Amino acid sequence: MEETIVRMDVDDSMKETDGTDGTGLSYEEKLKYVNNISKPMAPKKLTKKIYKCIKKGIITNLFMVCVICNITISASKQKTYLRNGLKDVQKHLRKGEHGLVVFAGDVFPIEIMCHLPIVCEDKNIPYCYTPSRQDIGNAMGVKRGSLMVLIKEHADYKDLYDEIKSAMKTLSTPL
Repeated sequence: MEETIVRMDVDDSMKETDGTDGTGLSYEEKLKYVNNISKPMAPKKLTKKIYKCIKKGIITNLFMVCVICNITISASKQKTYLRNGLKDVQKHLRKGEHGLVVFAGDVFPIEIMCHLPIVCEDKNIPYCYTPSRQDIGNAMGVKRGSLMVLIKEHADYKDLYDEIKSAMKTLSTPL
């Protein structure tokens, strides 16, 4: 039998441009799909820093599981520094947890989450919007998109956290 070597070439149209969701959309193109209530919108640099902080939170969370337990358990069974999704973030905000809240701007219908910025303003929790929920999900390390994330403070990424927090507070003042 003869062996045949097949060489796979990557098509240039499949390469990602500036986006992290694999669709190839740039930040400016993603802004076309955001809702009307998506204000304050994080600028491109701040958006990248937010995704970086989310990734560091995931790594910190996984490291804590491995060191403490020496086994892998699900994230819901131990203290996490990230809260992911509408129900989880809403529950923990109402219980009094503090941190940074990042909303996705391309959520439809907007009625499912339009009350949460008001909750954040009442509790003095800084928040902002990013253009894509798929990008938030990718930063979390999951294939599905995420509507929102609550990032809690941790020593491993405190500098980045403080930088993002001060930038969020200067984006715009609430009504």
